Amino acid sequence: MVTAAADVTDVFVVGGGPAGLGAALAARARGLSVMLADSAHPPIDKACGEGLMPAGVTALGRLGVPIGQLRTCAFDGIRFIEDEIVAEARFPGARGLGIRRTDLHRALAQAAAERGVITRWGSRVEAIDDGGVRVDGKKIACRWIIGADGHNSQVREWIGIRTPARARRRAGLRQHFRVRPWSDLVEVYWHPLGQAYVTPVGSEEVCVAVTGARRTVRISDLAQVFPALAKRLEGASAASAVRGGISTSVRLRSVTKGRVALIGDASGSADSITGDGVSIALRQSFALADAIAQDDPRHYQRAHAKILLMPLIMGRLLVLVGEHRRLRARVLAALASRPRIFARLLAVHAGAASPAEIGLDTIAALGWRILAARAPVRRAS
Repeated sequence: MVTAAADVTDVFVVGGGPAGLGAALAARARGLSVMLADSAHPPIDKACGEGLMPAGVTALGRLGVPIGQLRTCAFDGIRFIEDEIVAEARFPGARGLGIRRTDLHRALAQAAAERGVITRWGSRVEAIDDGGVRVDGKKIACRWIIGADGHNSQVREWIGIRTPARARRRAGLRQHFRVRPWSDLVEVYWHPLGQAYVTPVGSEEVCVAVTGARRTVRISDLAQVFPALAKRLEGASAASAVRGGISTSVRLRSVTKGRVALIGDASGSADSITGDGVSIALRQSFALADAIAQDDPRHYQRAHAKILLMPLIMGRLLVLVGEHRRLRARVLAALASRPRIFARLLAVHAGAASPAEIGLDTIAALGWRILAARAPVRRAS
């Protein structure tokens, strides 16, 4: 087993969130020495919906994280709700997992430590130096540098990769509530101001995240904006403080430069409405480790584009639907009246089917239902 010296390593990871830890674990699995630095200390929290899609659950298992030992809550699909319209679909065979962000981070950090990743928590990466990085005033030599430092990536700035000026940003908030989950599905409540996502994260706890483009929908606004959800939460006490964040939808022209590669939100992202953020980063970690092992950054560039393509398309479509009330009503009604079509679309989104498997007949049938849709299908129970 390769181990890193105090001032030299094969791979240096800047950023210790799920993306950075996933990249570190994947690189270690290929026998590379890895060092990781982050200015924060575990567990690192972040406002998110806290749902792992089935592909992300599979990736977590491949990284060697003991999923069965974590406090999680499985979910079987997605339910869309607006007023009296309810549309739902289930994953084909696989299950997603709701998990607190802090619990996920603890598990990833513990797995990294057990597998020999040298972690430097509370350390500041100051610059990319010739043949390495400078950390807390000291140079660390390395062959590869991975930038996993989020939306506002300093690594991305250092290597001169710019974020497109038209990058789409939405504001969001998250809070946990002590209440028994009332569904085995992730629920998405729609409103002209934005969406509210409910993910079960334990036997007696749910995560509620809200996002909006025009203004931030506050958790205290639930009764006015999402009354059906507020009714579900009646009597439930808060299990965490409100935490805010930014959801972005952006694709970069390049995610590598020389021997520096970007991963996770630093490398582009799909809107949080897809629920794919962590899953995307974990899948990218394997592609990046393969590229490093092959000494071929182009391999990662191609794989990265493929991994991010469908979430970007899905995110932009869902945000578009969210911004146009009449279109949204027709789309949700069409999905509610054609659950098999919704299930096929969800299978593609979850990575259980390819876009080619949807078929022109399915697209045509959905398009016709959208044009013909008029009345609400049924009332949420």
